[in-house]
Amino acid sequence: MTTYDEKPWLKHYDPGVAHTLEPYPNIALHDILREMAGKYPDNVALITDAKLPLVGHQAQRLTYRELDEASDALACALIDKGLKKGDRVALVMPNVAAFPIAYYGILKAGGVVAATNPTYPAEKMQFQINDCEAEFVITLTLFYGLIKQVQPKTHVRQVIVCNVKEYLTPLARILFTLAKEKKMGHYLAALEPGDLWLNNLLAQYAGQKPNVPVTGDDLCIFQYTGGTTGVSKGAMATHRALVANTRQITAWTSISEGRLANMDRSTLVYLGVLPMFHSFGLVVLLSQALSSGASIVLIPNPREIDNIVDVIEHYRPNVFLGVPALYNAVVNHSRVKSGQVRLDSFLIASSGAAPLPPTTKQEFEAAGGANLYEGFGMSEMPTASHSNPIYGTNKVGSIGMPMPDIEAKIISLDDGLTEVPVGEIGELIMRGPNLMKGYYKMPTETANTLREIDGKVWLYTGDIGRMDEDGYFYIVDRKKDMALIGGFNVYPNVIDKVLKEHPAVLEVGVAAVPHPERAGQETLKAWVVLQPGKTASEQELIDHCARSLAPYEVPRRFAFVSELPKTTVGKTLRRELIQMEMAERERELEQQPKRGHP
Repeated sequence: MTTYDEKPWLKHYDPGVAHTLEPYPNIALHDILREMAGKYPDNVALITDAKLPLVGHQAQRLTYRELDEASDALACALIDKGLKKGDRVALVMPNVAAFPIAYYGILKAGGVVAATNPTYPAEKMQFQINDCEAEFVITLTLFYGLIKQVQPKTHVRQVIVCNVKEYLTPLARILFTLAKEKKMGHYLAALEPGDLWLNNLLAQYAGQKPNVPVTGDDLCIFQYTGGTTGVSKGAMATHRALVANTRQITAWTSISEGRLANMDRSTLVYLGVLPMFHSFGLVVLLSQALSSGASIVLIPNPREIDNIVDVIEHYRPNVFLGVPALYNAVVNHSRVKSGQVRLDSFLIASSGAAPLPPTTKQEFEAAGGANLYEGFGMSEMPTASHSNPIYGTNKVGSIGMPMPDIEAKIISLDDGLTEVPVGEIGELIMRGPNLMKGYYKMPTETANTLREIDGKVWLYTGDIGRMDEDGYFYIVDRKKDMALIGGFNVYPNVIDKVLKEHPAVLEVGVAAVPHPERAGQETLKAWVVLQPGKTASEQELIDHCARSLAPYEVPRRFAFVSELPKTTVGKTLRRELIQMEMAERERELEQQPKRGHP
């Protein structure tokens, strides 16, 4: 009988993928950038694309030497302005060239990066900046007003600002200034006293190099997580953890046969669409690409699918790291569906952050894309922990196998200790060299998540899953999303998958909501986005579910909507679906005629 300790997954690794990468080096993450700048100084690290009317694509390129030197200059500026080793710096911007410059500059100064979603509302922005106790914020002019709004309620004493046009070509910069800068909110006449322009600092400190000793044991990032289920928590990760995961991800694609055999990784072009303020984009995209001398075409807005398809057509990138919703949008784009734009430039295509629908995988590969394989990761083990093989068997619905040096197993939901037999459902726990140190200022949450078993510290993921005999893992649902319907445990994620198989359904989110007629009980509701031009009735969808699900798993309440509330990386926010339901019920109550008094 197969056991977790046997690591059955090792037998199914692609040829050439190492079973272990130990020992991992005790270096800082930015040491990898310095190494690549020495090895590939003239390789293009970052490409900022601007498509202009009549002119076409205008690409501003930043080499590894330029990225290394700019981040050195920023590090020296931060040190001169009072940043001490271990201080946190909030990085508030999308995928623009200033992001990697700021990221590596903060690390070289000995600082800790707390990357924050720039589209957050003021209250959430204030919480994260205040929670990590950041004294500096680096942002774009577009978000300067928001930062200044929340600054008085935080520890921030200085804001460093960059205009997005500073990394465009001269022609694109002129046209942006004339046509878009004020209209799109990027124009800023002046900074408030004490704040600084990023480009002025880079010019002032050009040629200087920081001399702050940073080791693998020093903190590298605060990655905020848990926003889909409650208050965000700052997961603290060391340089060693990020270096280790960068090595693990790279090893996963080190194949000794097929199109990837003996591949010169420095020639790869990455589609830079994953937001770098999210751990998926920060580690799997940015760290992986820049650890091999490759190039990233920067995509500031992942919702602009027209622009993404333009970039695919023009630059022919080789690596596509994305989420199911993004892959789905690309394969359903009119120019991709017509065959005008092919996806055959991709050698590597990996999906994560949410379950990958089989139809999306099939359509991507039919459009010429590489084998689209599903993976899994968490900010608490930044970032990738599991993946299906690139060439080996991809199992439908599976997140794949643990990467080198990651241990994983399924334990009882009852006692949180006992290993359940292979094939049975329980909570996924895992450990590895990329494990976080804990949540900042949250000892109880840390103790609940990092627990010791037989002298080893394990991450309790909160995900319900199982492992098959081959060592492939499957996520059934989040523990917090599990519903109790008629005395049975029901997993909304399972119902999502069934509904997505209906030909008229584009996207769906299922959640348990309070039963409208039976106090203290729950019922299932599905929010459905239909395919363009397709129709479906509630009864059709109920009948469709009934063919694959138990009666108590079939939703009886439906809402047809134009879009679902999601995180920036495409996870459906079930909590917001429930809030939508409760708001709708309140409106219905308000509209009911009020009875007069006799």
